[in-house]
Amino acid sequence: MYRGHTTAVVVPAYNEEPFVADTVASVPEFVDRVYVVEDGSTDDTWAEIVSAAAAENARHDGDRFEQRVVPIQHERNRGVGGAIKTGYLRARDDRIDLTAVMGGDGQMEPEMLGELFDPIVDGDADYTKGNRFLGRTGRGDMPAFRFVGNATLAALTKVASGYWESGDPQSGYTAISLRALETADVESMYEFYGYCNDILVKLNVAGMRVVDVPRPITYGDEESHIKYRTYVPRVSAMLARNFVWRLKTNYLAFDFHPLVAAYAAGGAASLTAVLAAVWALPGVGSFGTPLARGAVAAAFALLGVLALVFAMVLDRADNAHLNDTVHPAGDPTGGGPERGERELAALTDGRGHAGGDRTVAVELDPQEWAYVLDGGGGDPPSPVAERVRERVRQARRSDAAAD
Repeated sequence: MYRGHTTAVVVPAYNEEPFVADTVASVPEFVDRVYVVEDGSTDDTWAEIVSAAAAENARHDGDRFEQRVVPIQHERNRGVGGAIKTGYLRARDDRIDLTAVMGGDGQMEPEMLGELFDPIVDGDADYTKGNRFLGRTGRGDMPAFRFVGNATLAALTKVASGYWESGDPQSGYTAISLRALETADVESMYEFYGYCNDILVKLNVAGMRVVDVPRPITYGDEESHIKYRTYVPRVSAMLARNFVWRLKTNYLAFDFHPLVAAYAAGGAASLTAVLAAVWALPGVGSFGTPLARGAVAAAFALLGVLALVFAMVLDRADNAHLNDTVHPAGDPTGGGPERGERELAALTDGRGHAGGDRTVAVELDPQEWAYVLDGGGGDPPSPVAERVRERVRQARRSDAAAD
C-alpha cells in the first residue's frame, strides 16, 4: 500500500525478453499487485514473465492478495493500448485505488512512482503522467525524429483533449485512480500506440483532473516498436475523430458553448481559403485577376485563423480547472519539493515557527504522537514531513527540559 491506498502496476510487454524480468523486479515493495501483460510476443517474453512472477510470488507474504505478480497472456498481439486496457480492467475488478503503467522495456524510473501517486492521494488529480520536458530547454537524449514527432502530437493532443496545460502525451509513465477507471470509457480505449492520447480525451469527457509530473528522459538498449511515418498520421486521424466527439459530447449534446460555433466558423473559413487559393491560380478562375482572387483567399485564411484562435482561447479557459503541473524543483512557479515548502510556509512564519493566525493547536494521545514522530504507515516520509517531525521532537525535548 501507498499512504493507505492499494496500488498496482500494469506492465505491457511485447518482445521484451531481455528487459521484462528486471522491470518486474524493480517495482517498489509498496505496490500490491503487478499485472504483467504479454501481448502476443514472438520471442521468450512469456517464459521470462512466468519465471519472474514465480520468483516474486515465492517471497510474497500474501497479506492482501494471494499473488503479487499476475502474469496475463494475449493469444494475439493487440497493441500496447490493448495490453494496458487488460491491466486496467483487472485492477478495476480488484478495486485497486491507484494503478500505474510501467513499460516492460525498463525505461521508466521506479523510484518516482510515489511522485505519480501523490497528486491522486492528495485529491489534486484523477490521472497523472510523467512529462519529460517540464523545466527543460532541450530534448536531452531523445532522438531528433522522436522529439519532432512528440512535439507535433503534443500540439494536436492539446486541441483534441482540452488539456491545454498538459504536455508530452507520448510519455507512457502514468497513474490513474479507481474513480477514473470507473468513470472514463476505458473499455473503448484505443489499443495501439496512441492510447495515451486517446485516454486523455476520454478523461476530459468524464471530467477527470490531469496533473503532469516531471520525469527524466531515459533511453538505454531497448528498441522502439513505433514507426513514426505511419504512427503520426494514424494517431492524428484518431485525434481528429476524438476532437469532434469531445465537442459534441461536452458542448452540444447536453449544453451549448460558443466555442463550438467558433471552431465551426474557423474550419469553414479555412476550407474556403484553401478552395479560394486554388481558384486564385492563373488559368483556374475567370473572375477578376489572380491577385484579386488571391486577396479573397488570404481574407478567408485570416478569418479562419482568428476564429480558430478564439475557439482555442475559449476551450482553454473552459478546461483550465481540469489540468495542472507539478513543476521541477527550483521552479518558482511551484511543485516538487517547493510545493511542500510553500505549504509549510503557509502554516508558519516562513522560518519554520508557527505564528500569526495560522497557528494550530491540537492534543494527541501517546499512540497518535508515536504515529506522527515515527512515520506511522511505513511509507518513506518526504523531506518536508521529516523536518516537521524533527521540529516537533525538538519542541517536546525543550518542553521536557523546561519542566
